[in-house]
Amino acid sequence: MTSSTRVISLSHHDILQRLPALTEILVDCVHGGASVSFMQPLHLDTATAFWQKVAQSVAARERVVLAVEQADGSLVGTVQLITDLPENQPHRADVAELLVHSRGRRQGIAGQLMTALEQEAVRQGKSVLVLDTATGSGAESFYQRCGWQKVGEIPRYALMPDGKMTATSVFYKFLENP
Repeated sequence: MTSSTRVISLSHHDILQRLPALTEILVDCVHGGASVSFMQPLHLDTATAFWQKVAQSVAARERVVLAVEQADGSLVGTVQLITDLPENQPHRADVAELLVHSRGRRQGIAGQLMTALEQEAVRQGKSVLVLDTATGSGAESFYQRCGWQKVGEIPRYALMPDGKMTATSVFYKFLENP
């Protein structure tokens, strides 16, 4: 992590206070082609409603939202650790919505977020993380470089933001718990 950025955990209140910034990050990523559950054009009201639901989920302790804050206080990226899973999976969590604004790309922001997310997961007693991402995407190769194990691909899993069909690659990572 550079000295000009830091990873922070966003509370329910923080998310609501920073809705414009979080909405901007999501819209920027979707308009840039990121496959994160939304279609182009992503309207501000849709992105805002998404973050309001995330805030409710954080308040209910169903997930943790981490963000990278720059020295000027602006946010440049986020990631979510979803911990609200069935009772037979207390050791596991899902990773969702790794988002880095285009102005923060190629600066190690995604790596900072994933390192902090894994540390948070360990603090919560999680030893297995799971995620999926569009097959053939830059995110797929990023996760492999970060030590994630690819399980396989599911063809025709989702639509890309531009409407084209894509497969998804499913990954897991074992974490070391002390």
